[in-house]
Amino acid sequence: MATIALFSTDDLSLPESLQEAVEHGEVFTRAWVVELVLDLLGYTADKSLCDLKLVEPACGGGAFLTVVASRVSASCQAHQRPITDAIAAVRAFDLLDRNVEQSRTLIAETLQGEGWGSEDARKVAKAWVKRDDYLLQSDADHRADYVVGNPPYIRLEVVPDDRMTAYRQSCPTMGGRADIYIGFYEVALRSLNQGGQLGFICADRWMRNQYGRRLRQLVTERFSMDLALVMHDVDAFDEQVSAYPAITLISNKPQGAAVAADTNRSFGAQQARAFTDWYLKGEPPTISTASYQAARMPHWFPEEDSWPAASPARLAVLEELTERFRLLEDTKTGTKVGIGIATGADKIFLTKDPDLVEEDRLLPMAMVRDTTSGTIDWDGTHLVNPWTADGDLVDLDAYPRLASYFEKHGGALRKRYVAVKQPHRWYKTIDKVDHQLTRRQKLLFPDMKLRIHPVLDEGGLYPHHNLYFIVSDVWDMRVLGGLLLSKVAEAFVEAYAVKMRGGTLRFQAQYLRKIRVPDPAAIGESDQAALAEAFGKRDVEAATEAALRVYGLAKLPD
Repeated sequence: MATIALFSTDDLSLPESLQEAVEHGEVFTRAWVVELVLDLLGYTADKSLCDLKLVEPACGGGAFLTVVASRVSASCQAHQRPITDAIAAVRAFDLLDRNVEQSRTLIAETLQGEGWGSEDARKVAKAWVKRDDYLLQSDADHRADYVVGNPPYIRLEVVPDDRMTAYRQSCPTMGGRADIYIGFYEVALRSLNQGGQLGFICADRWMRNQYGRRLRQLVTERFSMDLALVMHDVDAFDEQVSAYPAITLISNKPQGAAVAADTNRSFGAQQARAFTDWYLKGEPPTISTASYQAARMPHWFPEEDSWPAASPARLAVLEELTERFRLLEDTKTGTKVGIGIATGADKIFLTKDPDLVEEDRLLPMAMVRDTTSGTIDWDGTHLVNPWTADGDLVDLDAYPRLASYFEKHGGALRKRYVAVKQPHRWYKTIDKVDHQLTRRQKLLFPDMKLRIHPVLDEGGLYPHHNLYFIVSDVWDMRVLGGLLLSKVAEAFVEAYAVKMRGGTLRFQAQYLRKIRVPDPAAIGESDQAALAEAFGKRDVEAATEAALRVYGLAKLPD
């Protein structure tokens, strides 16, 4: 990565807005959390730390560097080497003068306190800490065996325009309205030597939200996601913040085994040591205590569009199912997931009047309210349909009543974006009607629901855009309906979907497509019958019991 020189490194006078942003983004880490990160990485005094390179991208007041200095000192003593041999073993960056000076002072005091001469201690401290912008350094300044720290929490849009442009050029993963820590992850990962490790305590929003997608893709394609230790309720920082922190360990190697772990507010220094012991031993595969729970998985999740969120035990089950079963949407079975029609003007295009226009211009519509009971209870809503069976707009001259109706509402219809864009097609709906879909059996899913809620349409209705649908060439839709009614299928959606207030889930196509299912032909007749019967009776427990057998699971962890 080329250096982008926006300022002189001899005079780092920051713009006031960036100074404020940097200070606002500072969240200093407690010492026991630093110890935890370094222990998990294996950055310990028994190794010859003088011969390894550790980089801290934003050192702040020196929380990490104080512990690092102590470990480097112990390593030098154990290997009978002078502390000056460690001058090149650590590099830390910060943009603020006061942080650089404070960090250097703490390093020197730590080394002197452990018996090293004051001159050598100050020499090492000065060499270790540099006042500069980590995101705008050359690759040569970055190469590292370890990158550790707590990157700043700053929204990219508060950074001055010229610097924001430079950051985006240096860090392609910083798309959209990304937090600046996305860039720290990217630069750190790209700097790792083969086998090198990153250990950050940082917000975990990037694992699921849109602006983290490019970073997830980078990790998925080139690195090994080793550990995600969620610490949302843990008192991990010197000040109380709502930062959704997690300790993330990523290695520069092919993806190997991964650990998902979660904690509660009782997780502290003692529990951290116990967790580290379990993590480094590599067994048993799962652990659950009063303060934390964790599970080992053979791989991390392979896709970059989103990573799931659930308890470690459930994540391990979902990862196993991801390995063993195919996606719901599958060309081999002709199974497709889609969304109903968006009109752009429901008040005009939807009607319950069966005599409003020509009879063949009215298409029966399935609405969310028709699915409430679990079976279709159609309320008589029709689409005033401007589309032919061939997918073209009808000739209004051939349908005088339809033409009159559309002209009556022509002012509103022509103001829509789709009409302004295509004035000659002013009476089109946003989406086309696929007339074949009307005739097909399909499972319908309301967009927002507390529980997964598949409802069978035997054919004859066309779904509204608040309904998602599944069609298949192979599946018996009642068997599939039973499978999707189960808590196993719901677990996939729950792990990926956006949750609304009150725990309501969004059953959108992107989340339904995450569900893994067995080969329909591999489901035995008795299980098929059990799933179909459970679906007909809307019996979630019976559907789940049958689904567990089909998936080869003893139970579904909470």
